[in-house]
Amino acid sequence: MKFENMRVVVTGASRYFGRAIAIGFAHLGAEVFVSARTVEAAERTRTEVMGEARNRIHAFGCDLSKPAEIRGFARQVGERTDRVDLLVNNGARWLDDMDLEVTSDDSIVETIESTAGGTVLMVKHFLPLLRVSQRPDIINMVAVCQPGGAGDFPAHEAFHAAKGAQAGFAEILGRRLRPSGVRVFSLYPPDYSTSDPRSVEWQGTGRNAQYRDEKLTTQALFECIVYAVEQPRDCFIRSFHFEPR
Repeated sequence: MKFENMRVVVTGASRYFGRAIAIGFAHLGAEVFVSARTVEAAERTRTEVMGEARNRIHAFGCDLSKPAEIRGFARQVGERTDRVDLLVNNGARWLDDMDLEVTSDDSIVETIESTAGGTVLMVKHFLPLLRVSQRPDIINMVAVCQPGGAGDFPAHEAFHAAKGAQAGFAEILGRRLRPSGVRVFSLYPPDYSTSDPRSVEWQGTGRNAQYRDEKLTTQALFECIVYAVEQPRDCFIRSFHFEPR
């Protein structure tokens, strides 16, 4: 229960890394507020958690491409808690179609709005709750914008554009919030395993030995976040960059 009384907000928490973060922090004792594009999707994450940790997860619907829903999400969280200690910007719209010329304009705009614009608006509307925390941190799951690594990541050009904007925002945000004590971290992993832990599988005690020879796992990424937020408040870790295996 090392994070008992900690308040965590996670976007894009219906699957993969977002769900792993929510489950991990709930099992470590934190109160976790998760969002997905629909409340039903977010609720599935909550119901997959076993034991008392399930009662520490609260599910919300929030389409990150819609400003009104982001404002509503922040308002609802503010009605349940007087602060947020950690905001994890993980949500992003993925495009399965890899052909720029045939992808619809609406899909391209929605990808950029939800990933880049959604991150900016999440920070804007949750900053009041972060500022009253004694340990405010913001984590951005940027992933694909490592210099020189874009060509190896199989993502749509619009997704890369959105992640580039997100990375630029995180960089300037970290500098401007640092004097106020709000820390901003960004994760830049290569392609990683999405076999996230669920319920009883998650113990938070380190990676399973069976993954030693496989690519980076969600649990390893989660442990990096735990490491960062546990550091003394005068320690500002700007980013984590990972080498591909």
